[in-house]
Amino acid sequence: MAKQEAGAGYRGRRRLPKLPSRRYSAVIASAFLGAIVILMLAASMTPASATITVPYDNPAVSLVGSMDRLNATDMASRSKGRGPAISNGQPAPVVWLLPLQCPYIITTYFTMRWGVMHWGVDLACGRGTPILAAANGTVTLSQFWDDYGNAIVIDHGGGIQTVYGHASALKAHVGDKVKAGDVVSYVGSTGDSTGNHLHFEVHEDGRKIDPVPFMKAHGVDLQKKLEAASGATVVGS
Repeated sequence: MAKQEAGAGYRGRRRLPKLPSRRYSAVIASAFLGAIVILMLAASMTPASATITVPYDNPAVSLVGSMDRLNATDMASRSKGRGPAISNGQPAPVVWLLPLQCPYIITTYFTMRWGVMHWGVDLACGRGTPILAAANGTVTLSQFWDDYGNAIVIDHGGGIQTVYGHASALKAHVGDKVKAGDVVSYVGSTGDSTGNHLHFEVHEDGRKIDPVPFMKAHGVDLQKKLEAASGATVVGS
């Protein structure tokens, strides 16, 4: 009996030729990217009011569907008037600072003294110590002013003014635009004064008010020499 040729009796299924691994990867990647492009084109052509059912078992489609949900959430949020958390159009916050950067001592508060009302707070410090603008504003007075001696008045807008009295010398001039922390004068004992100190007043709508609670409400503790603007915790601000 003649010998059968090798493989002549094999009756199994023939195997398909195997694609090279690099070509196989390229085909899969091309199909994946093509699916994403088609879905994105379809989404851009679909009206905003239309509802799209997305098969999230496909990774490529799931990615596009997630982006659609995020965009829809953002649009809904904006439609309610929430907008972004930070806007370049918002005004800068008003910053208030201590009018003296020295180890001053409070010698008199906003109270009756010697039978008359003392309308400010006295901060005793060495002669020549710089007196600083407590907040941004415009200088409206810079001169010798009766009992205040050499005095500076700053208008901060909104009906608020601050007064700095008994200075040894004045630096700022009427009309100057000053910022919080700018030097406006220097500690002295001019006018009705018994020693070197800053007489600090706050006026609100033409009324003289207690500087201590006002400044604390604006982030400055005159008694503890603390500023919220410098990172301190000011209770009551």
